[in-house]
Amino acid sequence: MKNQPLHKRMGFALQGLGAAFRMESSFRLQCLAALLVLLVLAWYRPAMIWWALLLLNCGMVLAAELFNTALENLIDHLHPALHPSIKIVKDCAAGAVLILSISALCVFVAFLLENVAC
Repeated sequence: MKNQPLHKRMGFALQGLGAAFRMESSFRLQCLAALLVLLVLAWYRPAMIWWALLLLNCGMVLAAELFNTALENLIDHLHPALHPSIKIVKDCAAGAVLILSISALCVFVAFLLENVAC
């Protein structure tokens, strides 16, 4: 599948996004959170730095969710049985998503404190 034209590679990426959206409630929840962030940004029209920080954080969280989903599906396919090492890998991937989500929430709270608080 190497050296595919750009439109095919984009199609593969969109299929991956669609699969994650259909299969993973966490990904859907993070997409909803990103949409809410976009709506808040559009409503308050803050400085560009806030747009950059918040959209970067949303993108990182969504990308981490996709990596986590891909990793879990690959592991489940290759080794469907429970194993302590596999549990550690899955837990670490979920932990990475959690850390990015908390970081994104902290940036959003900072935005709210600066732009919304009276």
